[in-house]
Amino acid sequence: MAPIQDHPLRYKLANELHARPFPTLEAPCHAAYLAIKQPHDAAGRDREADLAHLTALLDRFGAKHPQPGATHYFGDLGKHKLKWEQHTEFVTYTIFVDGVAEKPFDPDSFKVFPEDWLDEMPGTRVTSALIRVNVIRDEDEIQSDIAEWFVPESVAASRVLDDAAIVAGDFRIDTGGHMRFAVYVRPETGARRVGRIVQRLCEIETYKTVSMLGFARAREMSPRMAEIDTDLTRIVGDTCAAEVQSDATLKALLNISSELENLIATSSFRFGATGAYEALVEQRIKVLRETRFKGRQTLAEFMTRRFDPAMRTVKATEQRLQSMAAASIRAGELLRTQVDVDRQAQNQRLLESMDTRAALQLRLQKTVEGLSVVAISYYAVNLASYLAYPLSEPMGLSKGMVTAILTLPVVLGVWLLVHRIRESMEHAPEGDL
Repeated sequence: MAPIQDHPLRYKLANELHARPFPTLEAPCHAAYLAIKQPHDAAGRDREADLAHLTALLDRFGAKHPQPGATHYFGDLGKHKLKWEQHTEFVTYTIFVDGVAEKPFDPDSFKVFPEDWLDEMPGTRVTSALIRVNVIRDEDEIQSDIAEWFVPESVAASRVLDDAAIVAGDFRIDTGGHMRFAVYVRPETGARRVGRIVQRLCEIETYKTVSMLGFARAREMSPRMAEIDTDLTRIVGDTCAAEVQSDATLKALLNISSELENLIATSSFRFGATGAYEALVEQRIKVLRETRFKGRQTLAEFMTRRFDPAMRTVKATEQRLQSMAAASIRAGELLRTQVDVDRQAQNQRLLESMDTRAALQLRLQKTVEGLSVVAISYYAVNLASYLAYPLSEPMGLSKGMVTAILTLPVVLGVWLLVHRIRESMEHAPEGDL
């Protein structure tokens, strides 16, 4: 029996589902988290530069290198653990350290990342965070810690994963330039579950921050969109005015349509990514299975109050942009219809003018024909007279009498001849003329 042929990507795709395991963490510990992103065209960046920067960090500690083309890495970094992930737009580094600093959220904890190595990173910092993990002993102490470490107006705290842990954070940048998150775990909580909680907090912070880039883009576009909307409304109104110059208006409308299409093209990726990141934030919060802690707002409630309005602004901007583009298309079709009608009216007036000129030309032609009859008759009478003069003497007629007798039949003959020629030309097929 012939062996079953596997798809070339079968094993690679199956292994991808297990390629990014959660870290295993024992409390007490802490983590230093860093997310890096290129300011422009992050999706099209040189990904080999990301790997080279990771390798430079590993070489400082004599750590094993990742596989060529790797998009994730987890291993020892001296006495610490390092988790590295490469995403579509950004790269994340998380260093896990046993124990906690004597000073909560000490900025020196971030010095596990060498300063000169940070100066050479291929991109800019999107976010960074210090995460402190302790064992739950007294919930009143947790209350005191939260009040001391976080801004009361912004802090969110909740029980997660069926009360396996309590998490807190205020999503504010502290004086050291980092976000702060505190995690308190039950003594019986497993190391893998602790690792999942820390990983989820890092993901929530990163996806929240990157999705806010869409909000910044929406605010940047808003003033120009308002100007375009005003111009578009005016042009649509002008199409109904009798004195509108259709060609000039159509040109202005084409310029607006072109600018709108450019705005859509340059913002579609950012807005699409924002929607995807927003969904990830909601999903990561949902899997934490939050319940309220001491009456404080949960992470989900914080996002509802602070994050969701920004995301609705992005969606509204995207929809407004699409509606304006559709309106410009409809206005263009209406204006083109009006231009066609105007041109048809111009053509009708031109045809009427041509008919008038043709009638005048016909009258002129008839007048010329009348004059031609006179001229031809004059010469024909003279010729006929010269032919008839030799017969005038035998007949006893004078030359004047002969001329008078010949004039009427000659004129009549000339008129009949000219009339017949004109009729034959009028009734002749166009190709025979």
